[in-house]
Amino acid sequence: MRRLLPYLTLLLTLTFAASAWVTPFPGFRNDALPIPQPDPLIQPADWAFAVWGVIFAWLIGSAVFGVIARRDDAAWDEARVPLCLSLLFGTPWLLLAKHSAVLATIDIVIMLVFALAAMLRAPRRDIWWLALPVGLYAGWLTAASFVALAITSAGFGLIFGSLGWAWAGLILALTVALLVLEARPWIVTYAVTVAWALIGILAKDAFAHPLYSAVALLGILALALVAFRGQSPRRA
Repeated sequence: MRRLLPYLTLLLTLTFAASAWVTPFPGFRNDALPIPQPDPLIQPADWAFAVWGVIFAWLIGSAVFGVIARRDDAAWDEARVPLCLSLLFGTPWLLLAKHSAVLATIDIVIMLVFALAAMLRAPRRDIWWLALPVGLYAGWLTAASFVALAITSAGFGLIFGSLGWAWAGLILALTVALLVLEARPWIVTYAVTVAWALIGILAKDAFAHPLYSAVALLGILALALVAFRGQSPRRA
């Protein structure tokens, strides 16, 4: 089975990327939630989602390199197993999101768990070919998972309203991101995509919600600090 892993990784990466072309997703429909969430505070500006183009391209490049040059690499295989599982759950995500916000939220959290496992197992050598593209993917999933969780929970009126869930999602996303980055601070792409999502939030609502925006900005600075410290040779 391990001999098939490089090819399976490439196949699932391609199906995952292709799903974005086959199933466009403009966001959860208003009728997908009992309490519509037409413009949630925690959701980044639309242009921020363009990062998926970079994620898809880099993951495909990583998978192709793995097939050509790292077919029998045990260290790569350690990361390939959870990455394949994340991509397997990721391929139908857009289809699920068009029909069920709840299933889509559960699915993206599963994608995140496996993506983080892949990132944490990625070796430091071949960093540009494995750890960094997987980190880019896992970073965006960290932000996206808590965005989905906050929007869906607010849409069902759980515990508190949209503003409360926006705060909860932001704090939880930052907490998880900082803990993960502390474990792998040299995977700077993880910090970059989480920060990119926060920039997307800032760009959309910086003046309407100054306190929320201030926390998002502090989160960006904290991510940058941890990533910068991780470049020290002592943290290798």
